[in-house]
Amino acid sequence: MTEIACRKSLWREGPKNCYSRFMTPPKTPSSARRIVALFRVVLAAVVFVSIAYQIIDRVRNNVFAPGEYFAYFTIQSMLMCVVVLAVGGHLAWRTQSDTRLFTITRVSVLAYAVIACLVYNALLRDLPSTPGYAWPVWPNEVLHVWAPILLVLDWIFAPGRHVLRLRAAFWALLYPVLWLAFTMVRGAITGWWPYPFLDPNGPNGIVGVIIYVLGIALVIWLIAFLGLLIAKLVTRRSASGTPSIVKV
Repeated sequence: MTEIACRKSLWREGPKNCYSRFMTPPKTPSSARRIVALFRVVLAAVVFVSIAYQIIDRVRNNVFAPGEYFAYFTIQSMLMCVVVLAVGGHLAWRTQSDTRLFTITRVSVLAYAVIACLVYNALLRDLPSTPGYAWPVWPNEVLHVWAPILLVLDWIFAPGRHVLRLRAAFWALLYPVLWLAFTMVRGAITGWWPYPFLDPNGPNGIVGVIIYVLGIALVIWLIAFLGLLIAKLVTRRSASGTPSIVKV
């Protein structure tokens, strides 16, 4: 079918253009893509080891409660980060560019990691931990500081991204909404809240919860929006060398 199509378009495009269109073999990923692949796999391993270390340490100290540990937004988002980095490493090693679905997932996980970093360092870092137990320091720093920073750098500098429209940033709100609904229902039943600012019986009441939730949702959307905007500008500038108008 390729040869027939080439013959039909031969009189329009000429032999050189025709065969370059239909007969050129697919290019292999660039060296930069493969370096990114290795970086993503290593970062996925570091994040996974950090979570595993926390679990092992809590088990050794008889304070591991799976239903609570895995309910934290940071833990869930970092587990997603491990999967996204592993898949991203595979794509970067085998293909020239990422897919649309992967890019939507990737920018969403980026937003979750950054918001976890901001919330932890602004609101939760100095809160007392479980009585008689202190969280190990280095895994906390990896999950709440270094992994988000490295994910941002990967997002900005990794080649081969699929450029999305800016309105795709709304996809980043899907998982947090589901997580919040589950957390609020569970908290109302059990009385346990993963974060004190979500407790409607706390000092700020239900109004404080609503303010925090809306504020965090806005920041998550803004992070995803800025991520897509930066990706679009970087990709277009590297392709054309001149600035261009960004479509929403």
